[in-house]
Amino acid sequence: IINTFYLSRSTYILSIFAIKLLLLFLFNNMYKSLIKYLTVSYFFLFSMNIYGNIMLNENDKLSTPLPLPYDGKIYNVKDLNNFIEKTIIQKKQPILMFGANWCPDCRIFAGTMNIPKIKSYIEQEFNVLYIDVKRYEINMNLMEEYGIPAAEGIPRLLVFDKEKNLLNNSRTTEWRTARDRSSQEIFDFFQEVTVN
Repeated sequence: IINTFYLSRSTYILSIFAIKLLLLFLFNNMYKSLIKYLTVSYFFLFSMNIYGNIMLNENDKLSTPLPLPYDGKIYNVKDLNNFIEKTIIQKKQPILMFGANWCPDCRIFAGTMNIPKIKSYIEQEFNVLYIDVKRYEINMNLMEEYGIPAAEGIPRLLVFDKEKNLLNNSRTTEWRTARDRSSQEIFDFFQEVTVN
């Protein structure tokens, strides 16, 4: 009886040990698989842009000399409305960009728009009209036509949809500090205001 009890107890302990070892092995492998899955998922999720925006890379850099896109032309409301209408006929969105060549933020913003990846995107989706304000001496009153107060601080961008609605009426001054913003932030702005 003692030997049978001892054998049964030994078998029982051995069985429990084998089960624990098997469970440890299975959980360990599952744990490793789970860690591997979570690691891959983490890198995948955080390496892509959540909004699906096109991302710039180290080759997409601002080049110098910076452009001088403002030509000193004086516009009227009819000129701007014609530009908006012609752009919409081309199935693009119109952008009115008020600025001046003396303004570093205007030149940096325009230079960023010339980065090839950004330029290609803009040419596909938008038409841009650069409107010179000189030293706030010309064309300032044109902003008021679209409900924007004529105030200092440039560049001022007015982005319209394909139905002539101003999309960024509360954000027209956001690029007055373009020199403090990254090229990706500027590119993201254009991608965010794109309507299909």
